[in-house]
Amino acid sequence: MVAGARRRAVRDGDRQIDTAHLLHSLLEHDPEARAVVGGPPQLARLLGYLVQRSIGYGLRWQGSVEDSGALAVLPTTAVPGAREPRDTAGWSPAAAAALADARERARLRGEPRATGVDLLAALTADPGSRAAEVLERAGIRDLDTRIAGGAEECAGDGEPVH
Repeated sequence: MVAGARRRAVRDGDRQIDTAHLLHSLLEHDPEARAVVGGPPQLARLLGYLVQRSIGYGLRWQGSVEDSGALAVLPTTAVPGAREPRDTAGWSPAAAAALADARERARLRGEPRATGVDLLAALTADPGSRAAEVLERAGIRDLDTRIAGGAEECAGDGEPVH
């Protein structure tokens, strides 16, 4: 999934992998995340917006760094007991924070790896992120409620985020 986001950023000519790249790749690769987002009409609308990012409204994102400031990004050395993250060079601060948040969600459940639903929850936790903007434009709201409602069903059943 992460490799897909990286390829998408390169293909779009973006300087960094952002949360919209992560969301797009997540929806392509994780059936549980797609199920949380909604049915075929919602998914088609959302994927349409994600595809348009390189030719439409997303052009204003090119050449800029995604950092909504809503989530504090701390180096792991500043967090007691935190493991060193995987290489996040080339990631926007918001995308790196979302990956760290997804891993923390899995850790709190006692799971060794984050699932796609963990990442989806982390992407929606920052209302100022590009992923949140795309979700809003597509009319997809209340994902936090859907994720929380299905957390017991989704925990441990999804594919790990690599």
